[in-house]
Amino acid sequence: MSKLKAQLQTALKEAMKAKDSRRRNAIRLLNSAIKQVEIDTRAALDDEGVQAVLQKEAKQHRETIAELEAAGRVAETDNARFDLELIESFLPSRLAEDELRQIVRRAIDESGASSMREMGEIMRVVMPQVRGRADGKQVNSLVKELLS
Repeated sequence: MSKLKAQLQTALKEAMKAKDSRRRNAIRLLNSAIKQVEIDTRAALDDEGVQAVLQKEAKQHRETIAELEAAGRVAETDNARFDLELIESFLPSRLAEDELRQIVRRAIDESGASSMREMGEIMRVVMPQVRGRADGKQVNSLVKELLS
């Protein structure tokens, strides 16, 4: 069993002991998403695979929060925020914009890129370095900003 899956199981047990149904339900949904991917791929996920599932769930929750806020549905927004915070507690900490900017700038300097045509090349260098700690949209916008 991967380390992340073990952490989720421990957190589930703690939530059940504390009778925290909100947390318990959120963790069960995460476990279900992981299990579904394992069934679909017919392979047990390692930490990287579990992290990818958690990142996908976090992204979906961010999009849901934006939609719920636009619709003015406060109660559902609070629930989605709670779930997002729980998911993010199992993910590595996010990079600060300054750190991300330094990584992107270093990639641009090393590759010698000077135009938007080389954006894909820079993205291929940066994304493996920041996987799980930065959003692709954020990296994309920083690359565009620094190249223009």
